[in-house]
Amino acid sequence: MEILKVENLTKIYGKNETKVVALDHVSFSVLKGEFVAIVGASGSGKSTLLHLIGGLDEPTSGKVYLDGEDIYKFNDDKMAIFRRRQVGLIYQFYNLIPILNVEENITLPLALDNREIDKDNLNQMLKLLGLEKRRYHLPNELSGGQQQRCSIGRALITNPTIILADEPTGNLDTKSSDEIVALLKKTNKELKQTIIMITHNMEIAKCADRVIKLEDGKIVKED
Repeated sequence: MEILKVENLTKIYGKNETKVVALDHVSFSVLKGEFVAIVGASGSGKSTLLHLIGGLDEPTSGKVYLDGEDIYKFNDDKMAIFRRRQVGLIYQFYNLIPILNVEENITLPLALDNREIDKDNLNQMLKLLGLEKRRYHLPNELSGGQQQRCSIGRALITNPTIILADEPTGNLDTKSSDEIVALLKKTNKELKQTIIMITHNMEIAKCADRVIKLEDGKIVKED
């Protein structure tokens, strides 16, 4: 079942001499439960594409359909709800709230959406993440890998339609990177979670079901 469809997505910054084509008529689709890696050098358009899929920016032209809905037809209120409930974001630099502990950081999206916390679900999430003994620790009391696992839990807790991971291992050592990739693969297989991950590391990308390569804002290869 197709969960995401991107049609002729284009993003242009500036005009005339300062014009930069960040994305140039990009089209592809993703099946429900698929793990897709998007690779490319710095400036290839990877992050721009991820932000457009997540509704964090608006395209110059083109369409993004998630679960059959054209997300750029949403008004501001519906777009905010879409980002809170249907998209889980994982960032390179974790973006945890320093005064909140692990449990509070993970459940923050639920609190912001005035949704009740399912304690059983939270406990299962902490176990999946390997953070059961760190649930009351603050971010500065965690390793980089533990902080990233916490941010993955925050992305997963709402049971989103899709996870968007922006260089999730870019700030980690090799051992921690391997652990994070293994965790993403586990959530993909066990929770049937659809994941799109951008990375410049081809070895990490090979863990995905499919690899899409971008160059100069265009898809040049799919494996």
